[in-house]
Amino acid sequence: MLAAMPDSAPSPVPAGGPALRGSDDACPGTLRLHRADDGALARVRVPGGVLSADRADALLAAAERFGDGELHLTSRGNVQLRGLDAACGGPLAELLTAAGLLPSAAHERARNIVASPLAGLDGSLPVSGWLSELDALVCGSAAAASLSGRFLFALDDGRGDVDALGADVTLIAAGDSCLLRIGAEDEVSRIPGGEGSRAALLAAETFLRAARDSGAWRVKDLPDDVRAELVRTVRAAAGPAVHRPRPRTATPPAPGAHGSPNAISVDVPLGRLTSTQWRLLTGTARRHGDELRLTPWRGIVVPGPFGRPEDAAAALDALAAAGLITAPDSPWAGVGACIGHPGCAKSLSDVRAEAGAAVGPVGRLPVYWSGCERRCGHPHGEWIDVVVTPDGHRISHVRGERRDPPRTVRDDPAALAAAVASARA
Repeated sequence: MLAAMPDSAPSPVPAGGPALRGSDDACPGTLRLHRADDGALARVRVPGGVLSADRADALLAAAERFGDGELHLTSRGNVQLRGLDAACGGPLAELLTAAGLLPSAAHERARNIVASPLAGLDGSLPVSGWLSELDALVCGSAAAASLSGRFLFALDDGRGDVDALGADVTLIAAGDSCLLRIGAEDEVSRIPGGEGSRAALLAAETFLRAARDSGAWRVKDLPDDVRAELVRTVRAAAGPAVHRPRPRTATPPAPGAHGSPNAISVDVPLGRLTSTQWRLLTGTARRHGDELRLTPWRGIVVPGPFGRPEDAAAALDALAAAGLITAPDSPWAGVGACIGHPGCAKSLSDVRAEAGAAVGPVGRLPVYWSGCERRCGHPHGEWIDVVVTPDGHRISHVRGERRDPPRTVRDDPAALAAAVASARA
């Protein structure tokens, strides 16, 4: 069925060489550190967010040995290490390679895969087979080494959570088959489930061929006619079209117990984990399923089994005492922010401190605070957007591609907190 697709697409640029669009792809990795105001930054790709307890230990060892001792979760379920010495690249790479976290130097920034974090735990279909196979295929493809650090795969268990995240190539579980989505297209291709991972890789390689002249980093960056031709090419090889619009809003796992209970889920305030919190999470994993799943919403799922509801409740109580979000009624639920000042030179304020000062009643909508117009790490779907500008804090309601007229609040913390609470309600 996939024979009409090329087995590999010519790379638009040499692996490790200049990136697309005629300028460098600045996305950091573990071999290419990013200089920030609080030191160098490394972004460790964790495909599907899945970590064994041992690999989680290795990440903490790297943070404590080379960085600020904390682990920072990203909106793709990856981990950032901050406060690094710019000269630590070699020893850091050695540590991560030994732990199995860096299987291919050429592909380390291309391993961007998000997966439904509760897949297989609450009655939904598992996607672990797709995940391990796709990661291996990506690392084995010479062409895939040229994917930008922004290109994203998503593996959805059918509930639509990561399908809503705007990935470039999405696989959606559908019984014995799966659905393949390219970009934001409403039409998907139905293919046998066993061919899903290979189809996803071939779609990405076909994108690279289409992007060669336009210099696009992602499917959405392609000119309309080129994107349409890409979709036709993939669909002709993959299978019949099915109408299935992409969900508008991504719904993360609610903090608490799931699947009677087969897992517990916690959210992480502002995505920043102390060494104490990380050790508690890895210890919880070792006592149960020996696995952590980092979510694209800066949370963590710990698969069980937990045996009795009381066991899950005890684990959640311990995590709550450590400062993690374990229930949907936490004031911190749905609150996010970029790193802000002083970690980022482009930020106009310490948005994390401002977000903390403005925490109030639980809101219907998530809120994300950005220290500048770049909005690094912002959510998808519907949320309240708070952006610091030279004139004050601009607050607007975002619904996918739509944005309501904004309101600007000048330097008045009480008024700012009230405006954000009103917008979230």
